[in-house]
Amino acid sequence: MSSVIATMSISLDGIGAGADQTEQRPMGDIPDGSLHRWMMETPEESPEEIDAIVSAGAYIMGRNMFGPVRGEWSGDWRGWWGPNPPYHRPVFVLTHHPREPLEMDGGTTFHFVTDGIEAALERARAAAGDLPVHVAGGVSTTNAYLKAGLIDELSLQIAPVVLGRGLRLLDGVGPIELEPVSARAVSLATHVRFRVLR
Repeated sequence: MSSVIATMSISLDGIGAGADQTEQRPMGDIPDGSLHRWMMETPEESPEEIDAIVSAGAYIMGRNMFGPVRGEWSGDWRGWWGPNPPYHRPVFVLTHHPREPLEMDGGTTFHFVTDGIEAALERARAAAGDLPVHVAGGVSTTNAYLKAGLIDELSLQIAPVVLGRGLRLLDGVGPIELEPVSARAVSLATHVRFRVLR
């Protein structure tokens, strides 16, 4: 069975996104770029971490990670990434509103799952084969998978900023026991990996 890995960029105080997300402000009401500078400005320092993010056999993400559209689907929103998203594999988007699969350039197909996190994981595992399933976020989705005990490994990119307010990754998750696997500091983040113990 494929392993389930969750990756999230967070602040030093555990915040992974802000509230009030819009198309102009994908991260909500936190400063743009505050959590992802390591990926955008110094990717050469973190090749293993970036490779890990894009080398899964299938992905799961929440509706907020896919875009700012709320309620019934309207218009032709196709995600934040343009015509060729970086996934190049099946992506299962959690939503309460049905939508037909969305095929993009480069092999990415977004599948919209309306029957919960377990159903999305079952479909992602079937699509991934022997490769890992990657829970790509956002905060609420990763939090839900951690609460349900469905994550095997948690990979955090901790930005050296304190945001003070926003959506905290680990709110309500505990108690949970993590076994450290690795830790490595680069100029704009500290990369830490944990095995989630059952």
